[in-house]
Amino acid sequence: MAVLTKPRVRATHVAPRARHGLRYRLDVKGAPYLYIAPFFLVFGVFGLFPLVYTGYVSLTGWRADTPGSEDTFVGWRNYADLVHDPFFWNAVKNTIGIGLISTVPQLLMALGIAHLLNYKLRGRTFFRMGVLLPNVTSVAAVTIIFVQLFGRDYGMINWFLGLFGIGHTDWQAGTLSSWIAISVIVTWRWTGYNALIYLAGMQAIPFELYESAALDGASRWKQFWMITVPMLRPTILFTVIVSTIGSLQLFGEPLLFNTSQTPTTGGSQHQFQTLALYTYDQFWQKFKYGYGAAISWAMFLLIALFVVVNLVAARRMRGADAS
Repeated sequence: MAVLTKPRVRATHVAPRARHGLRYRLDVKGAPYLYIAPFFLVFGVFGLFPLVYTGYVSLTGWRADTPGSEDTFVGWRNYADLVHDPFFWNAVKNTIGIGLISTVPQLLMALGIAHLLNYKLRGRTFFRMGVLLPNVTSVAAVTIIFVQLFGRDYGMINWFLGLFGIGHTDWQAGTLSSWIAISVIVTWRWTGYNALIYLAGMQAIPFELYESAALDGASRWKQFWMITVPMLRPTILFTVIVSTIGSLQLFGEPLLFNTSQTPTTGGSQHQFQTLALYTYDQFWQKFKYGYGAAISWAMFLLIALFVVVNLVAARRMRGADAS
């Protein structure tokens, strides 16, 4: 009788030296860096290099209409000229003013809309998609429509105000009126976008917290202020920072809102010329590349300052709540 023997399985053993060889180390330790390398490569070419190069250009007297001026090193003279430039400070005032008028109502309205969409309503998906439609619409199309709505003689907004005895307003002529008109355009485009961000944050809040608060007799308004807002604080900080950056970079709306022959001036008296518009005007209308680059860096530093202020304020609020 044949005796069945158990077949031998050849053991494969990797020597420790081979396992920890050069190829193994490259695979384990080098592969993660290869995976993230495309992002840093693209950022370096299209983000970091233009930023550094713009900083260098801001130290030169480069003018497109003056051959050889790109090699003229002027140091900090462009920045010194900014300090004494009234049009620069006017652009700073307009940028901050339009940013405040558009950002604060926009985020408050977005928070309220998200709170309503968080309830079980009929057609919730339809309304959630609807609030995002203004954001996917072209900024050019939206601004052109609002220019017609804010028209001085035949605009629908002046017609509506006339029903209450208010005379026609030239929305482009005044400083405050132009700020309000541009802020309405910005608010209309971005409120739904921020509302969906808040809605996503609200859906991450445990529902048991609302049930416990309801059992304790808390109204929906009290639940909103005592549960929703504190739990959404990181999301609110994110939207505040992003909206602040967007408002300081405002360009398309004021450019298209101006119907004159020189749209980069921001009105006949520069009443709604933002920093981005002023930078564009110096680059492509006056061909002052060095001075325009200095304005760009000043705008970058202003954005960084506002972001730091927001972060410090949020940290102090968090510390006050913890204490």
